[in-house]
Amino acid sequence: MTKTTATAPVLGTRALNRATLDRQLLLRRSPLSATAAVEHLLGLQAQNVKPPYYALAARLDGFGPEQLSTAMEERDVVRIVTMRSTIHTHTARDALTLRPLVQAARDRELVYFRKGLTGVDLDRLAAISRELVEAEPRTMQQLRKALFAHWPKADPFALTVAARCTLPLVQVTPRGLWGRSGQVVVTTAEHWLGRPAEPAPAPDATVLRYLAAFGPASVKDMQTWSGLTRLREVFERLRPALAVFRDENGAELFDLPDASRPDPDTPAPPRFLPEFDNLLLSHADRSRVVPADLKGRTWRGNQAYRTLLVDGFTAGLWKLEEDALVVEPFGELTKARRDEVIAEGERMLTTMHAGEGHDIRFGTVARP
Repeated sequence: MTKTTATAPVLGTRALNRATLDRQLLLRRSPLSATAAVEHLLGLQAQNVKPPYYALAARLDGFGPEQLSTAMEERDVVRIVTMRSTIHTHTARDALTLRPLVQAARDRELVYFRKGLTGVDLDRLAAISRELVEAEPRTMQQLRKALFAHWPKADPFALTVAARCTLPLVQVTPRGLWGRSGQVVVTTAEHWLGRPAEPAPAPDATVLRYLAAFGPASVKDMQTWSGLTRLREVFERLRPALAVFRDENGAELFDLPDASRPDPDTPAPPRFLPEFDNLLLSHADRSRVVPADLKGRTWRGNQAYRTLLVDGFTAGLWKLEEDALVVEPFGELTKARRDEVIAEGERMLTTMHAGEGHDIRFGTVARP
């Protein structure tokens, strides 16, 4: 432990929780537009179509699904593979800058497919793929078939992974639109947005943006979020301009000096979060949101469940059935907490499913 860390103020779990909720727009709903919120949050994980909509409904005042759909139709927001090799909903500007920033991680991903790419010239594959999808947006099956004609001895799946890793491919609309989603059809970000990709931003700038949306955070936290490695030197370069703290286990945390760090006793209303929400995926140590005794309860294999927050922490799961919002707390809720959850559930249903007549029911989560 460095001398700086040893003398840095300690932020307890609740202090970290409230600070992170505030940055994530979950302590109180924000008046930001959908596009501005997506930019502030550095994107929303979106391997499924609906989670970004529920994520914004939990964060924004006056949000309606049509706001994000309109932004996608107008190409202000796109779906593209970026952090952690997963589809994210990003603003157009971030799609053209963050993707170059994390390109090294996409290059490393190809190592896992090298056997299926024996004899494949990746530069040529990228050029052919770009020509194909810019001539006409293609499904992944169409792209795979066309590439396989050039490399019949390669693994077909590996060929499309290589195209996705070497090119910034966006999923064109209607994929991703609320209530109108279609199959995955891709073209390049440059072609879809009508302008060239920009140089990758300095990692320093993205570290500062990450802290604004997810801080206080450690180097490992940002590496978990971004999929990048060797960020320690960036944090060290920025150290003189950052506030330094430590958590209750002694881990060093960095933050923007003027960022909000609310009182740990600040009330945190219930929130219904989608599967794969930013809040649950963007730190190496998730104890600021997930109590130790609930670790692993929101996942099964590669499947994430929709999560209920109560008092700022993971407190249960939720699901939509044909006629009901089913809330499944991990433990007993007081009447006051239960009433708060019902009120938030009614608000979510009004925002996302107006006129569909869902009831709200409470169930139980079977212990593993």
